[in-house]
Amino acid sequence: MAEIIFLGQLRHSHLVRLIGYCCEEDQRLLVYEYMPRGSLENQLFRRYSAALPWSTRMKIALGAAKGLAFLHESDKPVIYRDFKSSNILLDSDYTAKLSDFGLAKDGPEGEETHVTTRVMGTQGYAAPEYIMTGHLTTMSDVYSFGVVLLELLTGKRSMDNTRPGREQSLVEWARPLLKDASKLDRIMDPRLEGQYSTKGAQKAAALAYKCLSHHPKPRPMMSHVVEVLESLQGFDETFIQPFVYIVPTENGSSESLSREAGVKSEGEKDATNENGCHNHRHHQRFGWRQRIKLPFSPVSYSDPVLYKNYGNGLNSPSRKEV
Repeated sequence: MAEIIFLGQLRHSHLVRLIGYCCEEDQRLLVYEYMPRGSLENQLFRRYSAALPWSTRMKIALGAAKGLAFLHESDKPVIYRDFKSSNILLDSDYTAKLSDFGLAKDGPEGEETHVTTRVMGTQGYAAPEYIMTGHLTTMSDVYSFGVVLLELLTGKRSMDNTRPGREQSLVEWARPLLKDASKLDRIMDPRLEGQYSTKGAQKAAALAYKCLSHHPKPRPMMSHVVEVLESLQGFDETFIQPFVYIVPTENGSSESLSREAGVKSEGEKDATNENGCHNHRHHQRFGWRQRIKLPFSPVSYSDPVLYKNYGNGLNSPSRKEV
């Protein structure tokens, strides 16, 4: 009934729309608008699901933040109390809408600073001060938002007992790394394959760090969170991946790869001598590479790391002794 009351009074583009309900004897049914993409939890963690692009993740974060900000800043503030990825539903365009208001509470009134209530919610998302004291504020929701933002950055669940030791708690493992830009790549979702804005990721990480503050006062208001996330919508995705090229080896694997791809460079074209024999041009083992175009063939990626080296030219392959 609490959900019917809240959704019956609240209307917003980032809150799921309650179409109707049925209450007969012991049967209780709620009818919501259809959200074809399901929950954010399914999109992030369902086995074999495609990885969400960086821009889509930031769009989802912004939509969820707008819904939460609306609840906090309405005439009569509402504390969501159970903000998590499974309660964020997505429409066909990945517009995020908050659902499941069963645990929502009216915010403090008058001079009250918090609401005291029995601790409820989901492990891994609840704010530490709420767990310890039962004191509930809008800042409790901000902490939970920080956890979801961290899930979007890392592609990991907030709690996972299959992970080793300290990594079982996502916040405990990742939060110390959020404030160090040089360590950010250690926590970013590997399924993104480097296709994200570095500056955008750093700003999102800094925002998550503030939201996940151990104490409620340093946490930002959701209106500020919305402002930061809106500024990230314009960041283009940066594609950080190697060029496609073939490195020849002693056993001639590069030659066979080129033939499989149906592409030959001038250096690989066979020259036929007078006796009908083919002469092959031999390349040095290291320091040579060929960029190839494969319009109709599978693409092969090489292992060498590309880096900017003004001495050897731009994007020269680096060798590492193993």
